[in-house]
Amino acid sequence: MSCSDDAVRNFWKLARNKEEFSPIMSAPARNQSKCSLRFRFFATVALSVFCSLNYLAAQSPAPLEPGPKPPDVPSQWKPWIGEYGQSAANQNTGAAFVLSEKDGVIVVLVRTLKSDDAHYQTIENLPANTPPPTGRKSELSFGVDAQGETGLTMHGVEERRLSPKANATAQVVIKPIRPVEELRRDALAASPPQEHGTFRKPELVELAALDPAIHLDIRYATTNDFLGTPVYTQARAFLQRPAAEALVRALHKLQPLGYGLLIHDAYRPWYVTKIFWDATPPEGKIFVADPKEGSRHNRGCAADLTLYDLATGRPIEMPGTYDEMSPRSFPDYPGGTSLQRWHRDLLRRAMESEGFTVYEHEWWHFDYKDWREYPILNIKFEDLHSGQGLASTK
Repeated sequence: MSCSDDAVRNFWKLARNKEEFSPIMSAPARNQSKCSLRFRFFATVALSVFCSLNYLAAQSPAPLEPGPKPPDVPSQWKPWIGEYGQSAANQNTGAAFVLSEKDGVIVVLVRTLKSDDAHYQTIENLPANTPPPTGRKSELSFGVDAQGETGLTMHGVEERRLSPKANATAQVVIKPIRPVEELRRDALAASPPQEHGTFRKPELVELAALDPAIHLDIRYATTNDFLGTPVYTQARAFLQRPAAEALVRALHKLQPLGYGLLIHDAYRPWYVTKIFWDATPPEGKIFVADPKEGSRHNRGCAADLTLYDLATGRPIEMPGTYDEMSPRSFPDYPGGTSLQRWHRDLLRRAMESEGFTVYEHEWWHFDYKDWREYPILNIKFEDLHSGQGLASTK
């Protein structure tokens, strides 16, 4: 049992108030000693109960859900939620109009400054229970072009859609600086940085074998990744045992709410980190790790993941898509819908409750607390075995 000093002092201050205990303290003078003993007995029992309740309240975990689950945005507005601007080429550094929804209100934001220091300002609020304005006479109007793409007109200037439509399986592809096959050849011939110090022995566990509610969507083993070509030869996911066990605990907290975990990536060989770095243009470098320092993925202590609906098996929509190199990937991005942000925050709360920390530029990337204690690894999936750090799932 535990009770703070302030709580105890306040209790006894209240207990000594004669008006609060008048039935006992008003006894005849000849019974004063007896009443004093009765008072102390009942007060001690009450203090014990008070402290027990105080202790239980302090030990109760914070609710996992980030407030009541909001409804989805009305269907008449859903196709329009997203970002609009003049050019997709400079969407990370130029201005963009962000059409979002918050608490049943359609909010139009304008984003300025570069992607790693994005600022947002509200310029318009529209009721979500009315249809989008389509008349050209409006200061803000919406329309669909001949190719079926949504767009908006702001003060007579047409703005094209920059963001992908709400689709949890969509992938934004970049143009690599050099052909990926050239980058792969160079990366396989290179060596990871040398490290000094004492590290834990690797004990990589295959995630899919830990719980049937862990599903895989390893994009890097497919053409549906940000490079548009596979970089993995196998669709598998591994984490160091403590991180893997913590991930399973987070999963078990989410399951009663109707969600499972969908893994996009976990342990990543160092040579793949080098491919990503060398392929990515300068404006996207904040989304990839520098191979000179290595990635937390290389240490088997980082996971890229999202939620899926246990009832349907479908991935949950988030405010931005996985591996999208734009401010929509930031964990505090204010765009999207209330429901999308609620799901994003739920995932974060579940993971952080078990020792993970979200990466500041990617809502899907979580680092385990002990990542510094493991070495950088550069072992292909097909070469992993017990002598190379692969552990039994038992």
